[in-house]
Amino acid sequence: MRSLLFVPADSERKLAKADSAGADALILDLEDSVAAERKPLARALAAEYLGAGARHAAVWVRINDLASRESAADLETVVAARPAGIVLPKILGAADISAVAVRIATLETRHGLPAGGIGLLVLVTETPAAVLRMAQLLDLTCERLQAISWGAEDLSAALGAGDPRTSDGRWRPIYEYARTQCLLAAHALSVEAIDSVYVDYRDATGLTTACESSRYDGFGGRLAIHPDQVAIINASYTPSDSERRQAQRIVEAFAAGQGTVSLDGKMYDRPHLKAAQRVLRSLAPRESGS
Repeated sequence: MRSLLFVPADSERKLAKADSAGADALILDLEDSVAAERKPLARALAAEYLGAGARHAAVWVRINDLASRESAADLETVVAARPAGIVLPKILGAADISAVAVRIATLETRHGLPAGGIGLLVLVTETPAAVLRMAQLLDLTCERLQAISWGAEDLSAALGAGDPRTSDGRWRPIYEYARTQCLLAAHALSVEAIDSVYVDYRDATGLTTACESSRYDGFGGRLAIHPDQVAIINASYTPSDSERRQAQRIVEAFAAGQGTVSLDGKMYDRPHLKAAQRVLRSLAPRESGS
């Protein structure tokens, strides 16, 4: 997933327009963008949206955090409508992921849904406890975990801190640390690494720069807070034609089984082969039209 667009689930107007944005996934938000008194409405509209038929984008739902009184009702309502996945915010550690996975499995059985069909995307840096316990994720057994992401604003609020960015837009050290931990954990778990939101949705140049840097670091996609961000995100996280051609050449050069190969005066070894294969895998689903 390159682009995952948040959509406030209590807004019928935004729900109606969401699928036309071109995002790979929509995240119907029941949490931060919905006022407390509107959460029952948001749940109902999310379930209605999910039941309305196929969409171009995969449809996920961000539930409220487990410490709230809303998360149980969120799961009860939306799992029956069979979303592509659940986005779990503000975890305290791996135990929260396991608890939600068990609850989803119970609801899948109750509603006659395929076991394991609903995925999980977890925001793993929104509490200090989660950041400190990041390594515990490597001991987690959860087949429905498909991706992890991170967020700076909630962590900043939990710390009683100020703007997580410096005046030139860079992350302050604690948030850069959280971001790096998320990235390493995602690759260690072999799940998708999704970068955080870029909050200034009017700054197209800044978003492009952030996405290009993010992809270079190893993230495969980004959360979006505005439809105008989607096209930039999709383009930034899609390998270029020249990257694809070079990846294909590297794969073909290794086809004879050598441990190293030479192309254009440069030596390539097995790590380069793995990187080339990853580029081609990232393109295959979109090129096949799925």
